[in-house]
Amino acid sequence: MDTRQKILRPEQLRGLRRAGARLKVVTGCFDPLLAWHARRLKELRQPGELLLVVVTDPPDPILPASARAELVAALDVVDAVVIAGENLAGLLEALAPDELIREEAAERVRRDELIRLVASRCGQTLG
Repeated sequence: MDTRQKILRPEQLRGLRRAGARLKVVTGCFDPLLAWHARRLKELRQPGELLLVVVTDPPDPILPASARAELVAALDVVDAVVIAGENLAGLLEALAPDELIREEAAERVRRDELIRLVASRCGQTLG
């Protein structure tokens, strides 16, 4: 299966729910996608749920949103991915998920840790 088929446009999300399935939505930047993300999404996924990931934009992205969406879609635990665009609040309201988990704050911490680690291994200091 081409996992890019799991990347949907907002207007394709209406028919996403299967009969009786709970919709769990996880938002995050996934920039860059880390092993931590894969573990976290696996931890969040429960039987009988659909896991939709909404890819949001950080202030200074490393990768374009389309590339980040492809990487997230490649994870088996993820049922569908959508790129948030400019109206995240409207998208989340329209989805009306059974559960919403916002991961952006935790991601910022992980990204900052990664940047410090890389800089320290390169012998650089961050201001």
